[in-house]
Amino acid sequence: MSRSARSNTPVRAAVSDKREAILRAATKVFARKGYFSSKVSDIAGEAGIADGTVYLYFKSKDEILHSIFDRAMAEFISEGKKELAEISEPEAKLHRIAELHLEKLGADRDMAIVFQVELRGSTKFMREFSAAGFAEYLDIIRETIDEGQKSGVFRKDLKPVVCAKILYGALDEMVTNWILSSKSYPLAPMAGEVLKIFFGGVMEK
Repeated sequence: MSRSARSNTPVRAAVSDKREAILRAATKVFARKGYFSSKVSDIAGEAGIADGTVYLYFKSKDEILHSIFDRAMAEFISEGKKELAEISEPEAKLHRIAELHLEKLGADRDMAIVFQVELRGSTKFMREFSAAGFAEYLDIIRETIDEGQKSGVFRKDLKPVVCAKILYGALDEMVTNWILSSKSYPLAPMAGEVLKIFFGGVMEK
């Protein structure tokens, strides 16, 4: 490694750390105050930095929200693909997808609130995020169902894309119920309940 490359490494690390700190702070602020009621100054205060520092890393509050979504989806999809590569059976793959979905959001309530509530605060946001990482996530589910149909495990008279949306919708509803509930309970085990119903409709008899 050249001297210039070594000298730039701490700088890149510092930039990355600052961005992460801002995104973590923004997630807390958006979850607790709501996206539209939050100000950049609120995010800066939570992160312990000056207001102007936020604008060194993000152009706007919209860009911060996009970055929260993009980072979370990239991490989820990357981890999911690695785990699915080690699983051969389509049914087991869907089980792991559902578990990961609920495990990730169940481990971070603030992130769950941002995903379930704040990202759906406007039609504009919903269009933008549906066209981003969300589409890739749905495609992973669709491909798994298609794989199961080809191997004879799942019914062939069902459209994989519709099945993918139904499964996502069921998991999505479990997360929404969890953040709105006055009761405290683990979210991840609900994956088994969702799949019990889902497989009852897609498995060959």
